[in-house]
Amino acid sequence: MNTQDVAQAGKVAAWLLLYDGHTPMFNNVLEGISEADARKRLDTPANHPIWLAGSLVQERFEMANALGLKEQQQAHLLFDNHKGIQADAEYPSLDTLRADWARITPILRDAFSKASAEKLHGPNPWPMPEMEQISLLDMLLYCIDRESYCIGQLGLWRRLLNYPPMRYS
Repeated sequence: MNTQDVAQAGKVAAWLLLYDGHTPMFNNVLEGISEADARKRLDTPANHPIWLAGSLVQERFEMANALGLKEQQQAHLLFDNHKGIQADAEYPSLDTLRADWARITPILRDAFSKASAEKLHGPNPWPMPEMEQISLLDMLLYCIDRESYCIGQLGLWRRLLNYPPMRYS
């Protein structure tokens, strides 16, 4: 096995570890939050919990599509092309987002597990400043890291809205 193969194997293992860890955390971090609280911004310009949750769901669909699938969440138009929060938009319910998360999660995991080394070393489908030359696998790692960031924000929202901390089990 050459150095590039070892590096790819490590990145694949890291992605799967984070993916499998984030999967239950999504539901845990939203547990018990009311629909009304999920739409609160507390007089700040911050993204409300429902937007954060929808953005997480969208990211999983985007990763699946980057791997060659053609899937969309129910609220696709609200989040397409990494669209930011819209003050006047009617966001879906937490139950809708949970259902889409449950639907895409096994599909994406399967697609990632079956992706060829050639596909993973292929081009990044979402060029961003300073990230134009990275591979699809590196971009997928960036996306899975972003999941950590968004779950952390939802954890903070739990405390700001007077909910107990997220449970891990």
